[in-house]
Amino acid sequence: MDQLPPLLDLLEENHSKAFIVLKDGRIAIEQYFGMFTQDSVWYWASAGKSLTSVLVGIAQQEGLLDIQAASSTYLGTGWTNCTPAQEAAITVRHQLSMTTGLDDGVPDTDCTDPACLQYLADPGTRWSYYNAPYTRLDGVISGASGQSINDFLLSHLTPGTGIGGLYLPVGYNNIFFSKPRMMARFGLLMLAQGTWNGDAILADENYYNAMITPSQALNPAYGYLWWLNGQSAFMLPGSQLVFPGTLMPNEPADAFNALGKDAQILNVVPSQGLVVVRMGETPDDNNGAVTPVFNDAIWELLNAILCTDTGMPDADPGTARAMPNPANDHIDLAFDPALGPGDLRIIDAMGTVRGSRIGVQGRLTMDVSGLSSGTYTVLFHGQAGTSVMKFVKE
Repeated sequence: MDQLPPLLDLLEENHSKAFIVLKDGRIAIEQYFGMFTQDSVWYWASAGKSLTSVLVGIAQQEGLLDIQAASSTYLGTGWTNCTPAQEAAITVRHQLSMTTGLDDGVPDTDCTDPACLQYLADPGTRWSYYNAPYTRLDGVISGASGQSINDFLLSHLTPGTGIGGLYLPVGYNNIFFSKPRMMARFGLLMLAQGTWNGDAILADENYYNAMITPSQALNPAYGYLWWLNGQSAFMLPGSQLVFPGTLMPNEPADAFNALGKDAQILNVVPSQGLVVVRMGETPDDNNGAVTPVFNDAIWELLNAILCTDTGMPDADPGTARAMPNPANDHIDLAFDPALGPGDLRIIDAMGTVRGSRIGVQGRLTMDVSGLSSGTYTVLFHGQAGTSVMKFVKE
C-alpha cells in the first residue's frame, strides 16, 4: 500500500495522536503516534456534540422529552436573560440546530450563566455556532431523565454498545473524553443507523434521519449537531458568511461528521461502509484553524488508498456489508436489493455450511452466538446475481 506513508506522514507532522479507518466494520488502518496507544484517553472537543445529539434522541424515544418542547420545560424558567416570551420560544430542537437566536457576540461564548444568554433574534431565524446554548443540553437531559448526562450515557448507551467515556467539566463546557476506539465504535453505531448487534439503540428512525440531514435552510451543512457534506452551501463557526459548495470536496458527498477543535474528527460514510477517526493536537500550517480544512487534506490522501487497496476481501463492497465485523452474538448482513430475493449460506474455513436462510432480500440480522471463533464466508445467491463477503466471529 504505497499510498499509505504520505497519509501517515501528514498525520504525524500535524501532531496526530490516533488515526483509525474502519471498512465494513473491520479495522483497515489503525495507527498511533508517539507515546499514545489504543488505551490512551483524549478529548473529543466539539465532536462530542454529535454524541450528545444521539443521547437527546434516545431520551426522546424513551418518552422523557420532546425536542419540539420549550427548553425551559426541562431547564426551568430563567435559564436565559431573555423576556419570558422570548425564552419560551426557544425549543430543544433550536439548541440541536444552533438556531436559538441567542447572542453569540457576548464576551464569553462558553458562559452558560443566564446573564450571558441574551436575545438577538427570534429562534429559527439565525444560525450561529454557539457553545453555551449547546452546553445547556446536558441540563435538558438531566432535567428530563433525573440523571446526569454521564449516568444517562452509562445506563442507555454503554450497556448495548460498549461505548465508554466521560463528560468532564472544563470551564463552562462539558467535554467528552474516551479512548480512540470508543469514537470508532460510535461511528459504527451511526453507520448501522443506530443499531448494534441487531439491537436498536436509537430506534427512532425519524430522529436519526433528521440528525444527518439539513436541520434548517440557513446552513444546509448542519443537522442536529452533525456536519453534513455534499450540500449546496455551508457556514462555519464564528462567521455569518455563507460559502457556496460542499464542506469538504475530497470527502464522499454522503458523509456526515462529528468535528471538534484541534481537528478531532469522526467521519461516517454510508456509501462506502467507512468510519474514519482522527484524534490529536492542533495541526500546523493553519490547517487546524478550521477543522474541515485538515479533514479534507486527509481525504485527499485517503482517497488514493481506498481506490487501490482497502485491505478487504475481494468481494464487491458495493453489494454486501457485514456489521459489526468482528461479530459476537449477532451480525447485520446487507445486500444490494437489486440482486433480488435469494438464498444465503454461512460457510466456515473447512467449507462446511454453518447457517442458511432462504428468501432473503436486502438486509437481515442473524444470530451467530453459536459459531466458533474464526473467519466465515457469507455466500448469497440472488435472482440477479451473487455476492460474497467474509466476517470474523470473536
